[in-house]
Amino acid sequence: MTLAIDTFSNPNLRQGWRPGNNFGGSTLFKALGHPKAAAAGHALVARLRGLGRIAVYDPEPEPAAAHMDAFFDLASCDLAGVYVQRVEDVGAMRLGLTAQPVTALAAALGHPTGIDAVLVTAFDAQAHERQLRALLGGDLPILTLDALRLPEGWLSNGRRYLDPLNFATNFALIRDEGGRFTRITSANYWAMYGAEDAALWCAAFDGDGHVLAEWEEALPPAGVAFTLDSREIRARFGLPPFTGSLFLHALRVKGHDVVKYALDVMNADGSQLSCTHDANAWPADLYAGVPAPGEGERLLLLVQNSHPVAIPAGAIGARLMGSEAISWHAAGVPPFGTAELDLGAMLPGARFPQQIEIHAGRYFVRPRYETITGNARVRIAHANVERTDLDADPALPGLAPIMGKGFILPLPVLPQPDFASSLLPTPMATCQADLPVTAALHGPDGGVLDERFLGRIARADSVVLDCGDWLAACGGPGAGWGHVEFRYDFRDGGSADGWLHALGRYTQQASGHAAETIFGAHIYNTVAVYRDEPQSYTHRPPGLTTRLFLRVGAAPLRTLCHLIYPASTPWHALSQTELSLIDGRGEAIAHRAVAIPCNGSLFWYVDEQFTAQELAAAGPAAWVRVRDGTCRLFGFHGLQNADSSFCLDHMFGF
Repeated sequence: MTLAIDTFSNPNLRQGWRPGNNFGGSTLFKALGHPKAAAAGHALVARLRGLGRIAVYDPEPEPAAAHMDAFFDLASCDLAGVYVQRVEDVGAMRLGLTAQPVTALAAALGHPTGIDAVLVTAFDAQAHERQLRALLGGDLPILTLDALRLPEGWLSNGRRYLDPLNFATNFALIRDEGGRFTRITSANYWAMYGAEDAALWCAAFDGDGHVLAEWEEALPPAGVAFTLDSREIRARFGLPPFTGSLFLHALRVKGHDVVKYALDVMNADGSQLSCTHDANAWPADLYAGVPAPGEGERLLLLVQNSHPVAIPAGAIGARLMGSEAISWHAAGVPPFGTAELDLGAMLPGARFPQQIEIHAGRYFVRPRYETITGNARVRIAHANVERTDLDADPALPGLAPIMGKGFILPLPVLPQPDFASSLLPTPMATCQADLPVTAALHGPDGGVLDERFLGRIARADSVVLDCGDWLAACGGPGAGWGHVEFRYDFRDGGSADGWLHALGRYTQQASGHAAETIFGAHIYNTVAVYRDEPQSYTHRPPGLTTRLFLRVGAAPLRTLCHLIYPASTPWHALSQTELSLIDGRGEAIAHRAVAIPCNGSLFWYVDEQFTAQELAAAGPAAWVRVRDGTCRLFGFHGLQNADSSFCLDHMFGF
């Protein structure tokens, strides 16, 4: 059972979905499924049911009638017919009816069964309404989706309602119970693109989907960090303990239609600590990259229903990667509700390093999963979108003469012996029957210590690289850290699509506390462009610059960062990277210049780069801007609580 909405493709964007970039995905489902619009949507359909026979005029290329039906059961009305504006859409099936040309509406009025009202399934529908009045005459009721519009003062572009900037939305997991709390941290990067009065509209939902609180959060000036703390939210609104969703809508923005953030879940003493990336605002059919539990571990999937319609019982499933047998969750999830699925119980035979694929049916954004170990250690990480729209790209094996290494997936090797690092390639597209992969172990200076051809890894197989053993086999730890680059290797044949992913699992040796992060491949630091690679956060490709956000944790937590300088073709020998400590006014109060060798990396702590006096002057809203105008870096951030716990995930840019 898949929700009949379009989430990733966007016909208004010339290049469609570009993951990780400023814009992407459909806006229509966000407009219809917005928590603030949900009541109006249900009211509109209820009114239509009371009017009698309804003609649906569905004029846009992206069929809004299907989205309305998915969210609000439009088909429950007494439908007289579906009509379209574009001749090429005539004859298509919409709402279970054969679409007719809009010119046939006039004749339908005279039919014995008649038409009592028309619903125009479009926003900004004034022109459509005028045309229908000219065509039909009389005073026939004409209703439109403009009944669902958000307040005009919220909009970035009042002239085009479905402008992506009008729906810069996302969901965050929010938990404040059992001694654990949540901190959601980001910066007002929209003001850096010229937004003058951006703000956040927030709605907190409990696990049953009930609204706990709604409010507008003022954003600080340009470039200033902000934090939403679950403890403060509970105190402000007098809320009970809860685990649920925090819906975030950035109002009156410029530059990005994506709400990016770092999410930390911890307890008061920092002995439980996890961080994850933003949820990704576009619900998908499938998610993958979830490692099966180890012996004695409990694995929970945290599902956040992202829509105003319930997830039916039996609509969410899980299976081992490469298996055909799906285990379906027997219960439903209410609108905007949050559920914990026990993946270990659903797949009792699953054991690491096996991997789990989640069947989501477009009902929820990228989910988090929670692993509880036998000694009560808890870690939270996120799954990733498994693409269903890709096919093997026959051009990839022949790109080497131009694109060098081509697609690269870099993951850190954390300092030995403090941390253990193990890496696991993960299928992340339904077309991936196998992964033809080589792994290269790089030292901090960019040199290749060793390479291992992993073969054509079958979809159902899992190949774990233990980086400690690998470093030892290379003659010792050297600097103690570095990174691994996964790239395609077609020596034994195979195919690829550019959507190469791998999971990194990192364990603090002193405590046994672990963290997991997952990411995908890109083409890095080459002038030539293949399709939309190398990507850029601020311009069209090639993406050859860096601007990353590093949130700074409060004492006693130390903030760590691992920057990697991958290059598909030879590039600048050294990066020209500037680390800037930003204070609560958005001003850089200290700078440090670092030079990372091409194909190398840099592991560092914030308190090693900046003095205690500088950090104190930056204040509690401090963050570090990682900026480089010469190359694109890839980064990972984390927090460390001495020898008791730590967390790690990839950084975001803007």
